[in-house]
Amino acid sequence: MAKLYFSYSAMNAGKSTILLQASHNYQERGMQTLLLTAKLDTRAGPGVIASRIGLSADAFTFREDTDLFSLIKKSDFEKKRSCVLVDEAQFLSKKQVWQLARVADQLDLPVMCYGLRTDFQGKLFEGSGELLAIADDIREIRTICHCGRKATMVVRQSADGKVVKDGAQIEIGGNDKYISLCRRHWSEAMGEEIKT
Repeated sequence: MAKLYFSYSAMNAGKSTILLQASHNYQERGMQTLLLTAKLDTRAGPGVIASRIGLSADAFTFREDTDLFSLIKKSDFEKKRSCVLVDEAQFLSKKQVWQLARVADQLDLPVMCYGLRTDFQGKLFEGSGELLAIADDIREIRTICHCGRKATMVVRQSADGKVVKDGAQIEIGGNDKYISLCRRHWSEAMGEEIKT
């Protein structure tokens, strides 16, 4: 029976690299994968999943109103798929997470989602929250803070390097805008009192 997987982390942990490696492993064995990414993330170009170490692949894009179950079912009918891999899964809607669960349950296709757990204010993304609630298998991909502790949070920076404390939840960017930190250093950067 296929499962819905969610692998999450802070920025710069290698989520896209792991996704691309997983796709390569399937393809090396003669199996077809379906790659999906958020339409609003065009850092590497529209419909491209790219890692910071130089790997990339073309992908179908989704918007918040895309019916993923229908898209995947049609794609699987046209070209038999062995796995669905979703990058930037934090941008999924709750409804889309349930559509991906239906893909695993009804189409018997494994669905592997990769994304951030929380935003720069420490709040869950909608897609991530729903994946944490219903995924069959949840994995943390680790990265480290500048202090050497596990980084679980991110801060957003302005162009002049100052920490941004307010603003829209979604603002696409990479190392130029976001830094992964442990909870302690995130709290200090955000000016939050650490509760003991």
